[in-house]
Amino acid sequence: MSELLIKNGIVYDPLNDIYGEKKDIFVRDGKIVEEVKKPEILDVNGLLVLPGGIEGHAHLSGSKVNAGRLMRPEDGRRGLRRKTAITMPESGYSVINVYGEGYRYARMGYTTMVEAAMPILTAIHTHEELRDIPILDKLSMTLFGFNWFVMDYIRKGEMDKLAAYVAWALKISKGYGIKIVNPSGGENWKWGKNVSSIDEPNISFGITAREILSSLMEVNEILDLPHPIHVHCNRLGQPGNYDIAIDTMKISSGFETKREREPLHVTHIMFSSYGGEKWKDFESKTDEVTKEVNSNKNASIDLGQLMFGDTTTMTADGPLEFALCRLTGFKWSNSDIEMETGGGITPEIYSPSVPVNAIQWAIGLESALLVKNPYQVWLTTDHPNGAPFTTYPEVISLLMSKDRRKKEIERVNKAVQKRAILSSLDREYGWGEIATITRASQAKAYQLNDKGQIGVGADADIAVYNINPEEVDPSKDYEEVERAFSATKYTIKGGEIVVRDGEIVKVFPGKTLWTNAEFDGYYELIEDDLKDWFSKYYTVSLSNYGVSDVYLTNPEVIKTSPKIGSRIEVPAE
Repeated sequence: MSELLIKNGIVYDPLNDIYGEKKDIFVRDGKIVEEVKKPEILDVNGLLVLPGGIEGHAHLSGSKVNAGRLMRPEDGRRGLRRKTAITMPESGYSVINVYGEGYRYARMGYTTMVEAAMPILTAIHTHEELRDIPILDKLSMTLFGFNWFVMDYIRKGEMDKLAAYVAWALKISKGYGIKIVNPSGGENWKWGKNVSSIDEPNISFGITAREILSSLMEVNEILDLPHPIHVHCNRLGQPGNYDIAIDTMKISSGFETKREREPLHVTHIMFSSYGGEKWKDFESKTDEVTKEVNSNKNASIDLGQLMFGDTTTMTADGPLEFALCRLTGFKWSNSDIEMETGGGITPEIYSPSVPVNAIQWAIGLESALLVKNPYQVWLTTDHPNGAPFTTYPEVISLLMSKDRRKKEIERVNKAVQKRAILSSLDREYGWGEIATITRASQAKAYQLNDKGQIGVGADADIAVYNINPEEVDPSKDYEEVERAFSATKYTIKGGEIVVRDGEIVKVFPGKTLWTNAEFDGYYELIEDDLKDWFSKYYTVSLSNYGVSDVYLTNPEVIKTSPKIGSRIEVPAE
């Protein structure tokens, strides 16, 4: 029996309504408990204590990420750390090797991560890499946005088969929930086209993004999935796209869900809050987008914050990557994953002197500052698209300090002062709000009931930062805030100290979480369709498709209670 007592910390735990309380935390066998008998004692003497961080949206594993590593050897030579007695070597800045991903998150106090886009066909590759990411617990969002089975069932109005297919695909891919990228537009990219609105039909199936989104939101509820549909909007990254983000969120307005989470989550909102008709008159429309968030309790967002420097963009949104390549002239990769999805990769340089980049930087911060309820916001950079996740400490300091924002606004292109509203925003995040957007909001959205908190029964995933929140004014001492969030005093994973004074001291595998939403007779509903299309169109056999437990680390299954019969009728045998 291993026991640990963390004494005298200043705790922020929003899920348990704890905001700056000095208290002790008791740990036994990897869980928070009410008391311990003979513990190891860590007296943290007034330091900031938070639950372990949760990365809600990042691109960290799988064929797309590995292709990015191969495409950018110059990136891989950055961030090198030698192998030690307990750690493997690290490499990469924006496309980091799997070991570096685990170590760098842990050093920042993060203990759980989400791979945001997993094709079913390449799920084995994704899980092989997830298995090699040390320390962190991980889960993956399975791509469904322009999957042929999904679009065909929607076209035919076969909601029973659609629910069955999603349940089967989550099980076969060991995925956690439904990810949707550029619905309908991704399919049109196979013909070099896109869509201009959520009501424009695609070429192959004649269905719209609205139909895909509303149908999969309904299936999400039918299958009782823990996480909302996870949506990358149409026309992402294009001037004038803000109205599509608003239209997308409006689909969820009034939708009834029995889960204690929003039914729809819009990803990396920075890339979907653009005004203007072209890049010359490009402007922020964050005020309009966040107005919809504030009035719609059924939608949440993550930031996708852009930070200046070079990075590697990668997404299942093929037309977006091609458009970026045309703008920059940089190298570019495009892929089509058979009947399921596609994507692209291209490097990007964000410069503070470029008007568009400066406004993009402002949009992400504006989004966080304008949304009233912090539970509707997650801190992300859409790693690595907006910036590497290692920039989170700097983003946190910007949100907590108007002075720092003012200093940065004076440094960047003056277009920010004319075509964005960041300079007019006085709000400064407090410690509790930072704890919410980096921990509590993600735990709530993913229904990770034993994470994102320090209540009795929760996983003992804890971050202790070398800063006293009672003595430091983050508005003025923003450099100290950034320093503290860059490297923890202690990171504790499952009751074990894995980081001490910013250095990895212990390494072990985390858990893989996936959702089992199967219901009686679900496979029989779609078996003939699967066999037919696999024999006609796929390059792999149905028997060789999918992920077995051998590819997972300490798998933990989230079982659901499908509402088959209450919302749709399943045909009788």
